[in-house]
Amino acid sequence: MATDSILPDRELDAPYREFAQRIRAFANDQLEPHARAIDEQRRFMPETVRALGAAGILGGPIATAHGGEGWDALQIVLANEEVGAVCGSARGLMAVQSGLVAQCLEQFGDDAQRGRWLGPLIRGEVVGCFALTEDDAGSDVASLACRASVGSDGSYRLAGTKTWITNGGVADIALVFATVDPARGRDGITCFLVELEAVGVQRAPVAGVELGHRGSNHARLSFHGSAVPAEAVVGGVGNGFAVAMGGLSCGRISVAAGAVGIQRAALSSSIEFVNARQQFGKPLAAFQMVQERIADMAADLLASRALVYRCARLRMAGSEGPGDLAAAKLFATEAASRAADTAVMLHGSRGYSSAYPPERLLRDALGLRIYEGTSMIQKSILARSVLRS
Repeated sequence: MATDSILPDRELDAPYREFAQRIRAFANDQLEPHARAIDEQRRFMPETVRALGAAGILGGPIATAHGGEGWDALQIVLANEEVGAVCGSARGLMAVQSGLVAQCLEQFGDDAQRGRWLGPLIRGEVVGCFALTEDDAGSDVASLACRASVGSDGSYRLAGTKTWITNGGVADIALVFATVDPARGRDGITCFLVELEAVGVQRAPVAGVELGHRGSNHARLSFHGSAVPAEAVVGGVGNGFAVAMGGLSCGRISVAAGAVGIQRAALSSSIEFVNARQQFGKPLAAFQMVQERIADMAADLLASRALVYRCARLRMAGSEGPGDLAAAKLFATEAASRAADTAVMLHGSRGYSSAYPPERLLRDALGLRIYEGTSMIQKSILARSVLRS
């Protein structure tokens, strides 16, 4: 098969290679048949949550002591590359459920919170969301306006609106970030584990039609004095900023790995197309300008994968810095947009149609440059890291 050379297999030792092949087989069998339809129909599939849970993927990053599979960081990025190469919406769901919610609860939650929710989350029995972003507080986490007022009985009342919350319209629980005192800045931010039906939150779809990841569910969550008990605090009062950063760290590496998957899918589709498509009596692959674009895509893929794997190995060694993750996410997501754009051009009019993968890959790739911190934010983080060294 012509695209075997762009798979990660030959770069991996046998256990990791077999792991990647297992996730690839699941993605091709369970996710790929629905990827185009759920995008065109803007349809969230609850069955995907259950399938990811049954395959052990949702619980992959969670320690075996808590019912997960105990994946290391390299396994996490391999899984996100494989799923991202097939369906960006499924990869986004996986990243939120496993990374932003389950891993945050594992790291910052107390025994009662972990005991009550980790099992159902990793089995796909409940859906979680990470309610951080607001209209005027995206990457600037410290400026969020959602309030948490403490009552005489020690419980809290949430007031405010969250937007662009992946899984928000279908979630059973949410990690909601609110400030107990705006004057304290980031030191007032607190994370709450909220059972959404219990607090009577109002949900609404985001305005307009999403450019990409249309098989995901994106919603606005509005709280109007919603009561949550003191036991709902995750990580301690005033420690919500650390919880949010921990979640975003999990999310950013999965986004970067998903971008590698998009590049791989764009290159694979392009290789197949230019080898088969005849123009002027020979295949497109015979033209030097086409070869140049294929070469650029291949080099970007190898460089992106190397940066993401480097970040994973540094994380496993305990020596990862903010600049390492920023560099991986920045390069991989920007390269994914380039690759998908090139794939559209190589496919010509066919690339402009949803009958072929490139147009969906292009729309999904653009979102990865925004999710979990924009490319501009990653540049700022990377520059600060380099200038301080």
